Amino acid sequence: MSADAQSTDTQSTYAQALADFRARKDAHFRAGNGPLPDPATFTGLSYYPADETLNFSAPLDMQPQDETAEFTLETSTGEPRVMARYGTVRLPLPGGERTLTVFVPLGEDAPQRAFIPFRDGTSGSETYGAGRYLDAALARRDGQVWVNVDFNLAYHPYCAYGEGWTCPLPPRENWLPDTLRAGERLPDGQPDA
Repeated sequence: MSADAQSTDTQSTYAQALADFRARKDAHFRAGNGPLPDPATFTGLSYYPADETLNFSAPLDMQPQDETAEFTLETSTGEPRVMARYGTVRLPLPGGERTLTVFVPLGEDAPQRAFIPFRDGTSGSETYGAGRYLDAALARRDGQVWVNVDFNLAYHPYCAYGEGWTCPLPPRENWLPDTLRAGERLPDGQPDA
């Protein structure tokens, strides 16, 4: 098999896995297991097309142990959410290298997943104005923690669908100047108020 054929096969496998994930999420919401006020009328979430160039695996710059890792995130209701600042990750985004802060629940010594709330150039016009979230897998190899940051998996907080939810807001350090058209988006013609 040629290198081009292998690349196309890898891209189609990735796109299919992403489509399967999105279909499962839509089914979960449709079954009434999400934040929708009327799941019976739900026809599916809106997404940007898969863009594998916005899927990264990068080493985590760990938070120094001698510094306090406790960090209070503001929320949509004003109720503070305290998490641990686990470290930062540098990513080669289209506009240049950017750094995002990575959070984990307090008290977890070896977490498997991290929380990355962020805003970007789509916030408020193409995606939810308060920002989107990433649940990033963490892996340990060669004595280093790596973070899988896949913007195709970016999703809106439950606050985007209705009232009654307390949603952490991305800290200013996670406001990206880049326009990242990947992951969940608002339905066409529905800019966020």
